[in-house]
Amino acid sequence: MLENSVWRQYNSENNFREKLVTFCNIESLNLIEDDKDLYAVLKSKLTKKELKLFAMDSASLADEKLQAELSLNDEELQKAKFKLYKKFKQDKIRLAFRTLVEISDS
Repeated sequence: MLENSVWRQYNSENNFREKLVTFCNIESLNLIEDDKDLYAVLKSKLTKKELKLFAMDSASLADEKLQAELSLNDEELQKAKFKLYKKFKQDKIRLAFRTLVEISDS
């Protein structure tokens, strides 16, 4: 599952769920259950460059490698990281990762 994804190019496990919980500040129980669906939402909300940066940064690659791979200088890389992680805190992004289970109490 997701073997050929950008995430798996840089990470040995599909642990993007844990990273999303950390950066979006939401509980893992509220996330979309299926990893494939959750990854599809992640891909739809980020640009290709942002997704690649997220995967590489989560794999704890050195900034020099990130700069070389993404063709960014030091200042541009820091701005790109700031923009990416700021995006994860936006409500429209966080809500896209959540399940719709909570509404069924009527």
